[in-house]
Amino acid sequence: MAWNDPQWGKKGGDGPPDLDELWRRFNQRLNAMFGGKGGSGGGAGPGGAFKAGGLGVAAALILLVWLASGFYIVDAGQRGVVLRFGKLVESTMPGPRWHLPYPVESVEIVNIEQVRTVEVGYRANVKSKVLKESLMLTDDENIIDIQFAVQYTLKNPEDYLFNNRSPDDAVLQAAETSVREIVGKNKMDFVLYEGRADISARATKLMQQILDRYKTGISVSKVTMQNAQPPEQVQASFDDAVKAGQDRERLKNEGQAYANDVIPKARGMASRLLQEADGYKQRVIVSAEGDASRFKQVLVEYSKAPGVTRDRLYIDTMQQVLSNTTKVMIDQKSGSNLLYLPLDKLMQMSGQSGMTEAAAPKAVVQEVAPTPAPDSTARSREAFRSREREARQ
Repeated sequence: MAWNDPQWGKKGGDGPPDLDELWRRFNQRLNAMFGGKGGSGGGAGPGGAFKAGGLGVAAALILLVWLASGFYIVDAGQRGVVLRFGKLVESTMPGPRWHLPYPVESVEIVNIEQVRTVEVGYRANVKSKVLKESLMLTDDENIIDIQFAVQYTLKNPEDYLFNNRSPDDAVLQAAETSVREIVGKNKMDFVLYEGRADISARATKLMQQILDRYKTGISVSKVTMQNAQPPEQVQASFDDAVKAGQDRERLKNEGQAYANDVIPKARGMASRLLQEADGYKQRVIVSAEGDASRFKQVLVEYSKAPGVTRDRLYIDTMQQVLSNTTKVMIDQKSGSNLLYLPLDKLMQMSGQSGMTEAAAPKAVVQEVAPTPAPDSTARSREAFRSREREARQ
């Protein structure tokens, strides 16, 4: 409109301009633009008629603008959901698209690759706790405070838009339900320490089953445990219990280490004793079998020639006895004299007179030869006495 009209404010002093006059001038200029003539003042108004050509061009421009408003572009990673009078018609892929303009059709652009996050038990920071969501009961009837986050994407934009009134709240409720179910089936120590990864994996699977049952069109990507601890009111007592448990494990490990050190040594010693005993057993058995075999052989020879065998046994025994002694006493049968032969002295005297330097060490070696075992000496003496008695008889 001609707000800079020179007649502005002249009529009626400083009052507003005449609206009828402004409308009449606007119609005249519009008619002149489309090839018409300005009408008379009395015939101009809101219901004034345009010529047929001007109306057609205006209608065509308006139609073109209306049709052009139906063009839209779907970016990569997005989907376009076309609605006709509020009813789902189709989903369009990325690229330039067109639909019937408003109010016939409308389009909803949904980003299906955007990673959305829902926080359970806290908001924005783990210190900003929401206790009604985070406090849960374990299988051993202990209360635990858990905060975790759920990341998800969209796999079906139609289900996401139309099957649920608030799909993000559905994710929150499904996440809380899943974690409560899993925590309620496990012990407190498992939830706090070694079971975090297992709980996250099981919660992801259970959440996906619930959301698929509700047809939310949501795909759960990951469940992340942000924090898990006992309630603040019992935190000190719980820390004491944890320290006691750690001390118990430490003492058990020390005891096990000591057992691992002592038991193998004891088993090795026992094995060595068993082997020594077995070796002694075998040695005694073999020695006894050898003695028995030798006795049988001697018995056979003795049965063939008793006198010769006795003399041979006597000579062997005397040789064994006298070869290990340096002094000999001889008791004669016919007299009462007892002869004493100091063989060591005799050997020394003979060595001084006629022995060479090479033979001297040999005599010394014979002198210091080891004495026989008590058992063999006793057997030799007993055999000597028996032979002596037979000779006297």
